[in-house]
Amino acid sequence: MTIAQSHIVCFGDSLTAGFQSPADDNPEGTETPYGRFLQELTGPAVRVSVSGICGELTGEMAMRFRSAVLIHHPTHVVILGGTNDLGWNAAPADIFRNLLKMYELALAAGIRPVPVTVPSIRVGDDLRSEEGRRWFAEHLERRRALNGFILRYAESKELTAFDLFAATAEPETQQLAARYSNDGLHLTTAGYRLMAERLYQEAFVGGVGGRIVTRGDHGA
Repeated sequence: MTIAQSHIVCFGDSLTAGFQSPADDNPEGTETPYGRFLQELTGPAVRVSVSGICGELTGEMAMRFRSAVLIHHPTHVVILGGTNDLGWNAAPADIFRNLLKMYELALAAGIRPVPVTVPSIRVGDDLRSEEGRRWFAEHLERRRALNGFILRYAESKELTAFDLFAATAEPETQQLAARYSNDGLHLTTAGYRLMAERLYQEAFVGGVGGRIVTRGDHGA
């Protein structure tokens, strides 16, 4: 069975746009949005749109949510935001209020939101100093607080959330894993591809409600 009218909007900031700084494996810094890989996985029966703006705050995301998402009447919207807010030292509760507004607007419009947690960061050798460890611990705690809000909300609404933090962090250090870290903040191509693969499996094949069945129900 295939749902021919399914439409997924991938909505967010630079992590949705697929931003990469120039690196050895991507010398031109070409954008590699996870939505592109998600489209490969779902196949042509499902339309995947990408709406990501680099540097955007969650308040700005909420302001354009109607024009970028609601007026298109998608079946699902994957929402990832908060990294930039955290960079400006916004309080996790304030960031979540903006995300909550988008989740609720989507639900009210009959659109299934897929909340995504904010990934970790990578500071590398900075962890060798006490000052660096304190700085990272503070940033890590704020990410955990925000992600806790996101995951608890999804559970309360019986939504499938994707824990991007857990999927891409090193278990030992809780830093963004080297393989998935492009510049310490953004993902590598491997990271964006992993995000698409895990989203597909957890939210659109095995998720709670709003399931999309594609490619003859055999996956990709």
